[in-house]
Amino acid sequence: MIPADKRAAWLDRLGRSLADAGVTLMEYRNKSGTDAEVVADARILRGALPVGQVRLILDDRVDVAMASGCDGVHVDGGDLPAADARRLMGPEAVVGTSATSDEVLREAMASPVDYISFGPVFATTTKQTRLAPIGIEGVRRFREIAGRGVSLVAAAGITLETAPAILAAGANSVAVAAAIFQTSDPAGEFLRWHAVIA
Repeated sequence: MIPADKRAAWLDRLGRSLADAGVTLMEYRNKSGTDAEVVADARILRGALPVGQVRLILDDRVDVAMASGCDGVHVDGGDLPAADARRLMGPEAVVGTSATSDEVLREAMASPVDYISFGPVFATTTKQTRLAPIGIEGVRRFREIAGRGVSLVAAAGITLETAPAILAAGANSVAVAAAIFQTSDPAGEFLRWHAVIA
């Protein structure tokens, strides 16, 4: 946990360093902060991320995403439906959703989203879930169901070592948190990722 008096500087530094390292889409996820805290944090990140180079999306909350100037939102079960998020945020916004089963994947494919994240591919420490990991074979199955026209983002438990196999199995990209943010140099770690999987 970053001390409150150092949080703004840390977020600004993080955003700028990840942008310099080549990140093009960043999701801000804060399950415990108040609306005011999330808006403040997101505005700091938005200011640190070059417009047109890095798109910032917010997890769950369309209203807070719009208030903080985010480029889009990630919504899934229990959140505002993707169609409503698209209507509110407009055609240029990034709207993503998640799928945790074949059935949910098919439903998500019928919604107006830019990408569908899926998993957990492997066991994860950064998100509470009771779902069993789907592994590499699950990645292949999701790609077979989705076909080639759907952007799939594999998530959960992905490391520098496992990312190439996940991409080879059909994911368009991978979402990472612990693999980068549990290091002392997130931007440097992302550069290692980029060199291996780009």
